[in-house]
Amino acid sequence: MKIAMTVNGKSVSREVSDNTLLVEYIRDHLRLTGTHVGCDTSQCGACVVHVDGQATKSCTMLAASAEGLAVTTVEGLAKSKDDLHPMQVAFKENHGLQCGFCTPGMIMTATDMVTRYHTQGKELTEDAIRVHLEGNICRCTGYHNIVKSIADGASKMTTV
Repeated sequence: MKIAMTVNGKSVSREVSDNTLLVEYIRDHLRLTGTHVGCDTSQCGACVVHVDGQATKSCTMLAASAEGLAVTTVEGLAKSKDDLHPMQVAFKENHGLQCGFCTPGMIMTATDMVTRYHTQGKELTEDAIRVHLEGNICRCTGYHNIVKSIADGASKMTTV
């Protein structure tokens, strides 16, 4: 089947089998390898992307389900290699990663979380960050610097 969607602001269209997962479409067909496959069971969150602005685990969504929708991957957050998204900068500056495998999913979850909190006018506390990260697993860091990174990134994300 042929599917079309917008990925990182660009229209894309590819022939895929009807059981192709969105994560496979992104990685194998579009060669955007920042989105990771960690568990194949939607437990780890390494595959999180934004679908029409909402954090979505791309390992549990068929690519055909994204037909006509807007998908943003971690590569699509930055304006350029020299102009990173505030959340990407915050992870770098606050050492919010160790091996880096979970980082794209953490950043995508974090940007969605911050956007929702800003939109709702709620305060994003450390406890709230930890609760919203429950669907993302990091096996290296112990989460302290991830939470610190998200809080810092949230303070720098002034627009929604």
